[in-house]
Amino acid sequence: MTKRFKAAAVALSLGLMALGFAPSAKAQEPYWQCVTFARMYSGIEIFGDAHTWWSQAQSRYRTGARPQMGSVLAFQSSGRMSRGHVAVVSEILTDRVIRVTHANWGGSRGKVEENVTVVDVSANGDWTAVKVWYDPINDLGTTVYPTYGFIHKAALQPTGGVLLAAAPTSSIGQP
Repeated sequence: MTKRFKAAAVALSLGLMALGFAPSAKAQEPYWQCVTFARMYSGIEIFGDAHTWWSQAQSRYRTGARPQMGSVLAFQSSGRMSRGHVAVVSEILTDRVIRVTHANWGGSRGKVEENVTVVDVSANGDWTAVKVWYDPINDLGTTVYPTYGFIHKAALQPTGGVLLAAAPTSSIGQP
């Protein structure tokens, strides 16, 4: 009877494993969207699709045409990239070549790619058009992507650079 019980237990275990009830050997890796990753990695608190980040940043963060470490490069909607894209500057190599760390790009759906080369190919050197390194061909891709520019972590300062603070209020000794 014991042999039959053991055999049945083994058969049940194998059957459950075949149905997918077996514990996984490795925890599932997260599926990263570019905006979720860029927000977490850069600390820039903007939400919504990537193509909305530039307009949202205008009233909250400094923006510009020059990269800074930790800034977010905001891509415009174009072609198959209908919701835009955002990538965090991880290294500045020259005035027209940077590296970015980003998620959910091209052949790396849901994955994070670190230190990917991005080259400014705009006519005026203002980062409004870029090419991005594409691993399968071991070269820059052939697509030119339109960008808005860089969103910098520093918050906007009020006009004139003066910070205003409310005077502390106290009800002690007030009539």
